[in-house]
Amino acid sequence: MPPRTIFEKEQVLNIAYNIVRNEGFDGLNARRIAKELNASVHPIFKHFKDMEELKKAVYEKICAKYKEYMLSGANEEQAYKKMGLSYIKFAKDYPEFFKIIFMQKTNLNAENFIMADNVGDDVIEKGQILTGLSFEEQKKFHVKVWIFTHGIACLVATNTVKFSDVEIEELLTETVKKLIIGYKNS
Repeated sequence: MPPRTIFEKEQVLNIAYNIVRNEGFDGLNARRIAKELNASVHPIFKHFKDMEELKKAVYEKICAKYKEYMLSGANEEQAYKKMGLSYIKFAKDYPEFFKIIFMQKTNLNAENFIMADNVGDDVIEKGQILTGLSFEEQKKFHVKVWIFTHGIACLVATNTVKFSDVEIEELLTETVKKLIIGYKNS
């Protein structure tokens, strides 16, 4: 009998992550992971007490990927704009992940939803540099920008409309400019 292959926790997590990346959480189950491992379900439950624990670990990894995208935009010139573009790029590159994080039922209002993702403060602070608004005023302004940006991201994530990167950048740039003017004149 050949020796049993040992699977590390990270291997199981990565396979689950890739399944969710392509199919969402609906495609994730123990049999599917076992098939990808070419093994029984034993390696899964050796490292995770149940599928809920594995799903939670996958969700945390998804959130880390999202944060990576957002922080890459935060470190660039025109950070507020770049973070908006990074949000949309995440939706384009990882549509299932975007749907999991941002297209689920919630009881939060828009401002709390934005601030709940641990990137919210960074976005608001970068926006303040652009607009010159106080933190609280920027949060109010950002809700309007986010609703527009989120709309584009949803269209991209669901493949409802095809936008080029240039079209997305132009739409975002022009709309935010007009929103700033309108917000400051109101």
